[in-house]
Amino acid sequence: MTKTVQAEPWRDLPHSIAEIIEPELDAVTDEILAAIGREVPEYARPLEGSFGRGLRVGVTEALSQFVGLIRSPSGARGPGREVYVALGRGELRQGRTLDSLQSAYRVGARVAWREVSAIARRAHVDPEVLSLLAESIFAFIEELSADSVEGYAEARSEVEDERRRRRRELLELLLRTPAADDADVRAAAAAAGWRLPRSAAALACAEDQVERVALRLPADALCARVDGVGAAVVPDPEGPGRRAEIDRAGARASAALGPAAPPDGLAGSWSLARATLAAIEAGAVPGGGLMRVDDALAELLLFENRELVERIAARRLAPFGELTRKARLRMEETLLAYVQQHGNAAAMARALDVHPQTARYRLARLRELLGDELDDPDARFELELALRGTRRQSRERARSLLM
Repeated sequence: MTKTVQAEPWRDLPHSIAEIIEPELDAVTDEILAAIGREVPEYARPLEGSFGRGLRVGVTEALSQFVGLIRSPSGARGPGREVYVALGRGELRQGRTLDSLQSAYRVGARVAWREVSAIARRAHVDPEVLSLLAESIFAFIEELSADSVEGYAEARSEVEDERRRRRRELLELLLRTPAADDADVRAAAAAAGWRLPRSAAALACAEDQVERVALRLPADALCARVDGVGAAVVPDPEGPGRRAEIDRAGARASAALGPAAPPDGLAGSWSLARATLAAIEAGAVPGGGLMRVDDALAELLLFENRELVERIAARRLAPFGELTRKARLRMEETLLAYVQQHGNAAAMARALDVHPQTARYRLARLRELLGDELDDPDARFELELALRGTRRQSRERARSLLM
């Protein structure tokens, strides 16, 4: 019948085993340390200074704890566990993976069993007890190893948390208005381990989309939540391959990318990106992917100055006030074609997809309503602003009805 492997096999060891092993612990410690020095390259150095003391404490404490558990199986390991948590944390601080420490544990377990089994055989320990002793040593070393894995993970999490905090602080500093002092920015960048680029662009997206966008942005982008908005600073946005990478990051989000600027100009890039994002969310600028601010300047101008545009529309389009809704829409469409096609009736007909005679008829009606304003450059400019603003408002109303 197969025996069940116990989580703590030392509980079944006779207490007398502790008395047999304990007098030999110093010699066993020396053998383990010597073997680790020979077989683990990263630890192949003189056991001096804090490194040597730490390693000797780790081995000595492990053997002492093991003997203590044999003597008192129900006792907790207590503060001694922190030794191995600290060893794991120390590996991260030294810039190493856990591979070396895990190798040291394996070497230690093998040598401990070799030395302890020899001691036990000299004391004529029963073979079944020897088997249980072997199982206990290897199970105990696994616990120590697990403690170090936990310490390493905790330390790495703390480092990552600190890194994220510093990068978030740097991001906020770069986007701040007025711009932060250059010395402060450089110090924050150094603390965050981030190389200041010659140019970068600010990106704004919905707050709940920032993690998804961040995963697809270039690795050197700074990303965080800022004032309820997802924010990013993307270095060298027009560099080789960067444009496509940024487009992919914003492909399934509502996002706006501000113009490239030197670090001290990122506040302006951020302001434009946020404004464009607000325009996207209001339906004034097309959404459904990344929008570059430079591709939406006219729409942004209308959105940001909508009260002024509404005032211009009320004044310039007042002659349309007595028309039916259908007739007004037709005249607005015709007027926009007029200003965009510089009054060319044939071009207007093509733009409106109507017969040239129909276009000329509509143009005649426009002259009846607007008179000399059609020939005044300033009036034509304001009329186009008014018409574009009216069209934007119609889109916003349609969007609100669908929500």
